[in-house]
Amino acid sequence: MNELLIGWILFCSIWSCILMGYDKRQAKRKKRRIPEKTLWLFAIAGGGIGSYLGMQLFRHKTRHTSFRIGFLVLALLDITVLLYLFGIDVTGGRNIWT
Repeated sequence: MNELLIGWILFCSIWSCILMGYDKRQAKRKKRRIPEKTLWLFAIAGGGIGSYLGMQLFRHKTRHTSFRIGFLVLALLDITVLLYLFGIDVTGGRNIWT
């Protein structure tokens, strides 16, 4: 099950990054764009890391506060899930809930 979730996050992140690059290219050429709803859908579905990296790499949607903050939060959430799935304890062995 862990491998499936890790694969899903990897798949969505790669596609999200590609979508950000493609949308930037279309914007420069003044051609048909990818709807923002689609970019958000891929980011929420597990592609937060790719969306954030694509946004930074292609300098796309960086003026939109909702994208800057939202994609960063989703990327951090995906990183947290990946750390958990890989069994990495970043709390130093302490129970943070007590």
